[in-house]
Amino acid sequence: MEAEIRASLQQDLDLARGGEEPHCHYQLACDRRNRPAGLTYTGSPPTGVERERLLALGRKVFQIPSAIGVFDKIRKIYDGWARSLLDKGECDWAMGEHLAYASLLTDGVPVRVSGQDCERGTFSHRHAVLRIEDSEEEYVPLDRLEPGQARFEIHNSLLSEYAVLGFEYGFASVRTDGLTVWEAQFGDFANGAQIIIDQYLAAAETKWNRLNGLVLYLPHGSEGQGPEHSSARPERFLQLCAGNNMVLANVTTPANLFHLLRRHMSYPARVPLVLFTPKSLLRHPQCVSPLADFTGGGFQPVVDDAGADPAIVKRVLLCSGKLFYPLRQKQQAEGRANTAVVRLEQLYPVAADALKALASRYRAANEWIWVQEEPENMG
Repeated sequence: MEAEIRASLQQDLDLARGGEEPHCHYQLACDRRNRPAGLTYTGSPPTGVERERLLALGRKVFQIPSAIGVFDKIRKIYDGWARSLLDKGECDWAMGEHLAYASLLTDGVPVRVSGQDCERGTFSHRHAVLRIEDSEEEYVPLDRLEPGQARFEIHNSLLSEYAVLGFEYGFASVRTDGLTVWEAQFGDFANGAQIIIDQYLAAAETKWNRLNGLVLYLPHGSEGQGPEHSSARPERFLQLCAGNNMVLANVTTPANLFHLLRRHMSYPARVPLVLFTPKSLLRHPQCVSPLADFTGGGFQPVVDDAGADPAIVKRVLLCSGKLFYPLRQKQQAEGRANTAVVRLEQLYPVAADALKALASRYRAANEWIWVQEEPENMG
């Protein structure tokens, strides 16, 4: 084994020292000068996918052939996803994520995901790589969509956030036409990669004259799991934001996740996307989206209260992420018709026009209150 490794390294060294220097196509693609003037990352181009195409992709992703001997528990999960899509016409978080990847892959966009236990998902929601019973074989539905699709790869990484995020930053710099995602096991674990975040991710354009479209998934939410397993520290990332250098989002529906990922790949020049992903919402009965929300429109940086009557609303609550669901439950249980609950799905850059439209709509409101999960001294 040692001899083989040494021979491989020597072969690569000889290749690097001899011949012509390879042309780096990526240098042009990620040059900061390619960012169009006026691109602010608050706009939402149409990113919907036709209903029949989504259903066809869903059948490919969620229906495991009977000949594939996966574990019964996993087949039950996939069967549940298939019934939810095909019979009920609705999707939970994992389904929205899978459909986003599937639609991009069949659009010719390569997708790469890495992170600690990301194949299954830390909270067992993803199951992107299926193990075949009594064998070493694997079955990856997203890699079997159609001939000629783009490459899908997902890898469980070693327990070194610093090393892995550094590698994925470099990968995203080179593979500018693909979606590259790094997922922390818990959002707090980005602590271990803080140098990469500070010195490269946030400063990609100004310090290195390079664009970079790396996506970070940071599971976030106080679910009683204690320190190091609760907050992804949105305040830290907000402190790093200036000049539209990053996009920060904390979305509340599977459809908005779907549109956010597709929007990210639709931009002519990408900046890092930091997404505070949920934990409890992965299985929350109300955190589902109808299929119609995937087929039209685009990402919504601000989501208004659909049931509010502006004429009688006196108080507007602005929130982000999972906190919306208990607020809405309380609002409905107590019949608070004078209170509107509005979601700020994109924390940065702030969609100022959408907020101005809200201010115009709720002219009768005399209270505008920001509600957050975290203690006040955390941002």
